[in-house]
Amino acid sequence: MARGKLRIYLGAAPGVGKTYAMLSEAHRRVERGTDCVVAFVEHHDRPRTEVLLHGLEQIRRRDIEHRSAVFSEMDVDAVLERAPAVALVDELAHTNVPGSRNAKRWQDVEELLRAGIDVVSTVNIQHLESLGDVVESITGVRQQETIPDEVARRADQIELVDMSPQALRRRMAHGNIYKSDKVDAALSNYFRPGNLTALRELALLWVADRVDEYLQQYRGEHGISAPWQARERIVVGLTGGPEGRTLIRRASRMAAKGSGSEILAVYIARSDGLTSASPKELAVQRTLVEDLGGTFHHVIGDDIPSALLAFARGVNATQIVLGSSRRKTWQYVYGPGVGATVARESGPDLDVHIVTHEEVAKGRGLPIARGARLSRTRIISGWIAGVGGPALLTLLLHGLENGPGLANDVLLFLFLTVAAALLGGLAPALASAAAGSLLLNYWFTPPTHTLTVQDPENFVAIVIFFAVAVAVASVVDLAARRTHQAARLRAESEILSALAGSVLRGETALDALLERVRETFAMESVALLERSSDVDPWTTAGSVGPAPVTRPDDADVDMPVGDHMALALSGRVLPAEDRRVLGAFAAQAAVVLDRQRLVGEAEAARRLAEGNRIRTALLAAVSHDLRTPLAAIKAAVSSLRSDDVSWSDADEAEFLAAIEDGADRLDHLVGNLLDMSRLQTGTVTPLIREIDLDEVVPMALGGVPEGSVDLDIPETLPMVAVDPGLLERAVANIVENAVKYSTGRERVAVAASSHGERVELRVADRGRGVPDEAKERIFEPFQRYGDAPRGAGVGLGLAVARGFVESMGGTLDAEDTPGGGLTMVLTLTAAPGQVGAGPAPPAQVAS
Repeated sequence: MARGKLRIYLGAAPGVGKTYAMLSEAHRRVERGTDCVVAFVEHHDRPRTEVLLHGLEQIRRRDIEHRSAVFSEMDVDAVLERAPAVALVDELAHTNVPGSRNAKRWQDVEELLRAGIDVVSTVNIQHLESLGDVVESITGVRQQETIPDEVARRADQIELVDMSPQALRRRMAHGNIYKSDKVDAALSNYFRPGNLTALRELALLWVADRVDEYLQQYRGEHGISAPWQARERIVVGLTGGPEGRTLIRRASRMAAKGSGSEILAVYIARSDGLTSASPKELAVQRTLVEDLGGTFHHVIGDDIPSALLAFARGVNATQIVLGSSRRKTWQYVYGPGVGATVARESGPDLDVHIVTHEEVAKGRGLPIARGARLSRTRIISGWIAGVGGPALLTLLLHGLENGPGLANDVLLFLFLTVAAALLGGLAPALASAAAGSLLLNYWFTPPTHTLTVQDPENFVAIVIFFAVAVAVASVVDLAARRTHQAARLRAESEILSALAGSVLRGETALDALLERVRETFAMESVALLERSSDVDPWTTAGSVGPAPVTRPDDADVDMPVGDHMALALSGRVLPAEDRRVLGAFAAQAAVVLDRQRLVGEAEAARRLAEGNRIRTALLAAVSHDLRTPLAAIKAAVSSLRSDDVSWSDADEAEFLAAIEDGADRLDHLVGNLLDMSRLQTGTVTPLIREIDLDEVVPMALGGVPEGSVDLDIPETLPMVAVDPGLLERAVANIVENAVKYSTGRERVAVAASSHGERVELRVADRGRGVPDEAKERIFEPFQRYGDAPRGAGVGLGLAVARGFVESMGGTLDAEDTPGGGLTMVLTLTAAPGQVGAGPAPPAQVAS
């Protein structure tokens, strides 16, 4: 069943007339005979809107009780059971009452579309997910009901319902939107002129972006390649923190202001283990970026500013969006931060935007997945504090005339030992305890400047100091390691949770899963290898990254999956604790590979079923459509051979004409069957050469009645690169089809024109036309639209024509003829060196 079409009326604010416009369209469709019903429309006690509901069939609503109150929601089951051609569904961003079939109304609409029902709906610009932050900053109101931008972008048609702020405020003042007791509050708050102007600008810019998308799609479909202005590429630097969503939405709004702008979100991870950000948060941000039409990238680099700038220059970016630092003030002693460094080193070719957010100066917190290994900086700092600290403290205390006393000296040295443990771990702390004991003994325990201890109490104090220092260092180091281990387990659980979620969602992209493995473990390349038996060579089922290995023995890390499959990683050796998570990824990779193969087998089965369907249709065509002209030929021949009747010359001429006509029809049918067979088996090989259309098209009109076609082929039209024989057959089928379905009162128009690098041939008839939902179906094999009589053909003409045109690199599409009828648009590629040939006055030729 074909998917239904979605039409959205988009407004900048409540009250601009979206529902009114939707209901007006419904009345127009009903007058044209369309089966149109009201699935859910809320008139909000607006008299003019309520009047438009009269005369339209309304589907009953479903009452749902929630918290001792009864609410009415759209009854999706009732609409599906009614199965109208068009359903009106108001307020697309509405959140359904708990207990409803779906959480959001746009999900209800998706069900109707999948059932083949066309939907007309409404939504305001402030309900789009990407604009939530900016709308809140303008109006001071956070929209709780939103829809993903992709839902609106997938709509087949979007119509802007526009109204100036002054006119909308007048409507509000007249009571046409809200009741009189709410008018003053609305005009002084949400409906202020500045708010409405800003919202109107947002709506206009968003719709303008959609127009650009449609134009680019059209140019791509018709092979138009002309110079475009430099594309804006906006790189968003992510840290894995919660501010990333704000940065992505801000970049999306920046990109929306320029046609063809592109968003590239990048997270840069260090190369020392599992990613140092929350995998769950990164997964959310990846989804948000993709919903907004951007791409997500994971880059490995220890110097984050340099890696970010290298990535931005590598993708020809023009702007970088970064968040204000989450560091606290004292943390700037470690350096200026990523934002300041990137801004300083970006140069004149990159604009850097620093965006504020709610997490500014709240601190970055501890990394949650870096494992128990300390950084080189911390280890060096620990050794400096553990070895150099006692020496400096000794110089300081020895310089004092009257020291604080041995007990206080011991406490000061013990403080340095604890500091060394906190910074560098156990080894620097043990070194600090040993050095402190020796220095206390030599400099501060009588007799000084010797390693002997005269007073037993002092000896006990030194021994206790060493024991306490070692114990405290061990406890501090153990606590730090336990903290890191707990953080690591949390990171692993989040990764495994995300992996389990991908299993439940049925994600089947093997390359995407392998890329996630490479990103998670900071590897250079990942490959999934398999073999049929223990003696067969390894083959690569999938790989990502540069130079993946082809044997598990060549990999830095290999994870077996069963007896004859392995996940091979290159880049570095993983610690043992990482292999548990890697094993989960490997098992999922095997499942995804099996699922992909099952999908391929299902597709092969579908193709076999399609072949069986075509063979069945072919048998039906042979049994009826081919026998019809044979019966006419046999009847005419039998009549001519009959000795019982003496036929006149006129009668004999009529019988011979019938025989010739039947033979021509039989030849045409057999030719189409053979052509379709060649297309199905892929044996059509065009012999491309340059030729003028006026040499081919007139020859294709030999099979249509004289005077039924008006031909318009300019003499200076550019030459086209085609196979003349295939083009003639395609044009003949198209024109014969147009003449067959034309009313006969007007001629079929065949006209050609040039548009840059392409040449269009348009065949327009004045028949009854074809509805939009059937325009693609008429190109399928054995399809005859409407009430075409049996014997009028097997329904292969247009299918063969499209197959021939596409084999030559062209396109064949159907459009409505202005004023009624159907126009076939055949687009071909102009020959090299012929682009830009000027148009010539048309030459009208009647055939």
